[in-house]
Amino acid sequence: MYLITGATGVVGRPLVDLLAANGAAVRAVTRDPATAGLPTGVDTVAEPDFTGVTAVFLNPRAVGLGAADLLARAADHGVRRVVALSATNVDEPLDHQPSRFNGDRNKEVEAAAVASGLEWVSLRAAYFAINTVYSWGGQLRGGDTVHAPFPTAAESPIGERDLAAVAAHALAADDLVGSKLVLTGPESLTHEELVATIGSVLGRPLRFTAVSSAAAAAGMIAAGHAEPFVAALMARYEREAGRPAHVSGDVEKVLGRPAHTFAEWVADHATDFARAAR
Repeated sequence: MYLITGATGVVGRPLVDLLAANGAAVRAVTRDPATAGLPTGVDTVAEPDFTGVTAVFLNPRAVGLGAADLLARAADHGVRRVVALSATNVDEPLDHQPSRFNGDRNKEVEAAAVASGLEWVSLRAAYFAINTVYSWGGQLRGGDTVHAPFPTAAESPIGERDLAAVAAHALAADDLVGSKLVLTGPESLTHEELVATIGSVLGRPLRFTAVSSAAAAAGMIAAGHAEPFVAALMARYEREAGRPAHVSGDVEKVLGRPAHTFAEWVADHATDFARAAR
């Protein structure tokens, strides 16, 4: 039995789907079980219940600073293993980690897993490919131009299904125990190249038009993003502009195949960028 926190999230949902499809017993923790829409047979709960659970997947936004207490309860119930979702920048200064300002507690959750006394695996994930939808999907559904800062800032985007596949392996197999895996896509792409890749896959002549970081920040804040998050994100882009993103082979080492390319990911998510009907 696997208990999955953040079960309807970017990684949690494909992980639940994969485990359930492979016949595993899954208990999914989500804020509203009645509307979660998870596969038939998945035990969907609002609060962690460790009865019969052998391994736990921790989402850092879902469990936050409660990770240590949650794992102590898990240990008391005989849980054997914890797999923690983390990030490639977890060892950087805290104010260099933009996701912290959106509630992610990658550092604390990874530390809690390591200190729990349970078998542990940490999944240090790179930039999620789906962030391109969050950042540019609205612009691309309305036109063929992305207005954004830092065209030469680079990412090594990883798809959520690859992350879920590695997490499923870490929950079930013993070969990764005690590992801090660095999980990236197979290539480093600048923001300008990411937009060009989307255009190539969709068959559209997309353009990247650079704007100032001040203008981009003002637009993000006006759209509802927290100012500290925006400031940290712009600072990250400025630090990393002109440098290739780190690319790791850990996905291939675990799964026996390379991580999917960004182009392959875009092909699977084409509707997220499709021009709105007029």
